[in-house]
Amino acid sequence: QVQLVESGGGLVQAGGSLRLSCVASGSIRRINAMGWYRQAPGKQRELVADISSGGSTNYADSVNGRFGISRDNAKNTVYLQMNSLKPEDTAVYFCNALVVTNTSWVTRSYWGQGTQVTASS
Repeated sequence: QVQLVESGGGLVQAGGSLRLSCVASGSIRRINAMGWYRQAPGKQRELVADISSGGSTNYADSVNGRFGISRDNAKNTVYLQMNSLKPEDTAVYFCNALVVTNTSWVTRSYWGQGTQVTASS
């Protein structure tokens, strides 16, 4: 019903920048919050940043001041600008969206397939 497709991951040297994008498509009536999570090997998935439909943002302490989340509601797209990347930012980054579909008024959580981000020291 709803698909999230991420792009923009890759390998970068520590101190470098990357920009992730995530496009939602399918039977979408409305998208509420959108966010980025990450999961490093052997660790639990954790919230990196999220953004409400009105543009209010929330960041993990570990990325605050270095990462910026934004969204384009007309394009059903969320972005994550990552600056001053550190080796500890290395993880698979997942996009998440809370979506009300055209077939239901229930809000459901959808996930992308993930994109690898590697910051080398």
